[in-house]
Amino acid sequence: MLSKLLNLRDLDLSNNSLLSLSNNGTSVNHSFPKLLFLKFSSCNIHKFPNFLRKAESLALLDVSKNKISGQIHKWEIEGMSLDTLNLSYNFLTGIDSFGFGNLETIDLRSNLLQGSLPILSTTRDSMQQLLISGNNFTGELFSYYCNSTFLSILDLANNSLGGKIPECLGNLSDLLVLDLQMNKFQGTIPNSFVNGSVLRTLNLNGNQLEGILPKSLVNCSNLEILDVGNNNLNDTFPQWLGVLPLLKVLILRSNRFHGAISNSMPAFYFPQLRIIDVAQNDFMGLLPSNYFKSLKGLRDVTPADKGKLEYIGSGQVFNRRCKLIDRCKGDVQADKVEVGYISYKNLIRRGSLPPLYNFCVKVVMKGLEVKLERILTILTNIDFSSNRFHGEIPEELGKLNSLIVLNLSHNSLNGQIPSSLGKLVELESLDLSSNKLEGKIPEQLTNLIFLSVLNLSHNELVGHIPEGKQFNTFSNDSYIGNSRLCGFPLTKNCHEEEEPGAPPKFDEEDDSATLFEWKFALAGYGCGLVLGLSLGYISFTIGKPWWVVKKVEKYQQKLVEQYNRRHKKRKT
Repeated sequence: MLSKLLNLRDLDLSNNSLLSLSNNGTSVNHSFPKLLFLKFSSCNIHKFPNFLRKAESLALLDVSKNKISGQIHKWEIEGMSLDTLNLSYNFLTGIDSFGFGNLETIDLRSNLLQGSLPILSTTRDSMQQLLISGNNFTGELFSYYCNSTFLSILDLANNSLGGKIPECLGNLSDLLVLDLQMNKFQGTIPNSFVNGSVLRTLNLNGNQLEGILPKSLVNCSNLEILDVGNNNLNDTFPQWLGVLPLLKVLILRSNRFHGAISNSMPAFYFPQLRIIDVAQNDFMGLLPSNYFKSLKGLRDVTPADKGKLEYIGSGQVFNRRCKLIDRCKGDVQADKVEVGYISYKNLIRRGSLPPLYNFCVKVVMKGLEVKLERILTILTNIDFSSNRFHGEIPEELGKLNSLIVLNLSHNSLNGQIPSSLGKLVELESLDLSSNKLEGKIPEQLTNLIFLSVLNLSHNELVGHIPEGKQFNTFSNDSYIGNSRLCGFPLTKNCHEEEEPGAPPKFDEEDDSATLFEWKFALAGYGCGLVLGLSLGYISFTIGKPWWVVKKVEKYQQKLVEQYNRRHKKRKT
């Protein structure tokens, strides 16, 4: 039935688990002479469709997310004139040869490939995207990868590669993405990034790199993501990166960065920064209030911007034959696909990101490490935790009204929690634990209606815990280690008008009146005692008044009679 569609250019049969491909069928090139794009992703395929090797017009073949295992042999691939081959998310253990002619994109991510990195035998100017992350490759990254003049993406993440990073990689003027995270690279970061570089992502997280950040990174004016977390870098805060106009993500976590962060920072620095993570280093001094002032990307986001689900690095992307890949697919005219194409290399130079790669970083959000495969532009995060910052929390933080995650925990911050934090209306996670904060919890924090994680534990906070809205959802864990806090959800009750631990206060007027009354009472008691003893002595001496004397004598006679009766009973 499909064989009658002689002008078919794009055939997508993805996500058909019952689809069966026969290697003995009629040549695809014979059935579909104009077919350019063929997609069999997620179709439960177990063998590579080698019957396609005579498909001379085919430009893109996608057999990703299937069950193709073992090794792909050279004869199965020879004869194809592909631009893009996607074999990712299968169970491949080897490939005979990388001699793919003019192949521009090879995607072998998440297979079982092992051994040394393959030596590419493609045409010098053809290779543009090499994605082989998530395998078991070992050995070194050799400099011959720099021979691919128009290489735009080099994704070798999540392997076991070691050695030094070749200096020549910084000389690749068309390189958009260099992703070497989660390997075992050693030495220093190359200081060879050329002026006019179009690099947009540099991810070196999770290696064993040492030294300082290379100053040549200032030449990468298009840089959006810089992730050097979890290494052994020893440097001060790279304030000079603030001149990069498009930098949105800066991750320095878990290194040996040290010293104070200067507060004399120009107002135009870091204009688009949205994620800043300097946790688990050795920074010290006061939190830089002027630095927070400069973060325009964390404030004044309009409602229209919030409604856009855009990702960092997203955009309209063509492949070599002018096939619009992503959102604007319907805008491409059929004759444009058939006749000629806009140079893919020219699109690379304009900064358009190829379609197969998504920015990927790891950030700590709400106490958990989260791997972000795609980064929403509205995601904002400040993490200064586990350093040696001291002093008060700057009021300027309250102006970052687009901030979603704020973590200042495990420092030596003191003073009170600023009430201005109640203006962070988008905040979802607030962690100020393990500091020396004191005073009451500001009532203004109850205005944070999106707050789902709150950690104020292990401080010196006092008084009544605010109630209402999100505060009614937090558990004891949010407040432990603050012995002078009281109220829900703690079992310790308190009255809102009293300050726990304060000595009782007395009214001065009441105290004076009480003292005045006691003076008269003591004077009356003394006078009465003296007067009573005196009257008793006089009465018994002169025998007056008679009724008193007579009453005492009768009582005395009664006592004598009782004594005599007891004495007689003893004798008998």
